[in-house]
Amino acid sequence: MGSGNGIYSVGEFSLDAKWLVDPKQLLVGPKIGEGVHAKVYKGQYKSQPVAVKVVQRGESPEQIAKREARFAREVAMLSRVQHKNLVKFIGACKEPVMVIVTELLLGGTLRKYLLNMRPRCLDMHVVVGFALDIARAMECLHSHGIIHRDLKPENLMLTADHKTVKLADFGLAREESLIEMMTAETGTYRWMAPELYSTVTLRHGDKKHYNHKVDTYSFAIVLWELIHNRLPFEGMSNLQAAYAAAFKNVRPSAENLPEDLALIVTSCWKEDPNARPNFSQIIQMLLRYLSIISPPEPVVPPQIYAPENTVFPPESPGTSSLMAGRGDSEETPNAGVEDKPTSFFSCFRQCY
Repeated sequence: MGSGNGIYSVGEFSLDAKWLVDPKQLLVGPKIGEGVHAKVYKGQYKSQPVAVKVVQRGESPEQIAKREARFAREVAMLSRVQHKNLVKFIGACKEPVMVIVTELLLGGTLRKYLLNMRPRCLDMHVVVGFALDIARAMECLHSHGIIHRDLKPENLMLTADHKTVKLADFGLAREESLIEMMTAETGTYRWMAPELYSTVTLRHGDKKHYNHKVDTYSFAIVLWELIHNRLPFEGMSNLQAAYAAAFKNVRPSAENLPEDLALIVTSCWKEDPNARPNFSQIIQMLLRYLSIISPPEPVVPPQIYAPENTVFPPESPGTSSLMAGRGDSEETPNAGVEDKPTSFFSCFRQCY
């Protein structure tokens, strides 16, 4: 039901009227993804191409209540944060079905992109660029007190040109509170932080303290995967990977990485969450590494036509073009000095 202040609410679900989707104007097309609790379709809303996430309500009253609460939480967070590296939220509705509408990213998931690249690895500049996109999205979430808890390649989307990564799926996101205890039911084991893995042994529904540093650990595993284009904890099942990371402090190998890159990865997956950097620090570390692997811009040497102490007579009208050509050895005698940098960069592009 609506209210006088423009807020639409039904039960736990409340949404500013500007984010309310009109189901009559929503067209749903082919399925493009599927999770445990939801399916994602390619669609159209008011002639705009969109992604339509349809959340399944469940069967038992307990299951229905749990999924509706999760849906309400995801919508609330999506409507609260906007960033160029977060999938853009367009709107949502609860009736006749629970639907979340976001921008449609035609580049697909990072998981699919990496699989299509194998066995080849990504160029290191692409790796760092993608990592910066992810880190900036996470920095934005954490600045709003939100923990994602499910950072993995399946939840990272690419733009059509495959140049930008955007974070999606806030289904497991939680608001961080120093007082609140959070449930153990989170994430995908292979990318989950050890402090979340270790809660698997707790009785169902038990709670445990953890904080936003769980996302830092997941980021390290994603970064390792970007670098190597291999599945982390290869040869292990999800549960085996969880057990090895949580109880034996096992991590993927960082032995063959350059020192600066190895430092980023290993500091992010440290066992002690408090020893892991935050995403503002991670961004600075990545930018420093990018400056190391990116060669400086080529410098075009200035043209020298005569010794510094040479005194030229007053210039007569019509001689400027001749003066510009003085000392040039190109075939075109009237070529001006402005032409030289252009031809140099053309050659530079061809050679490199």
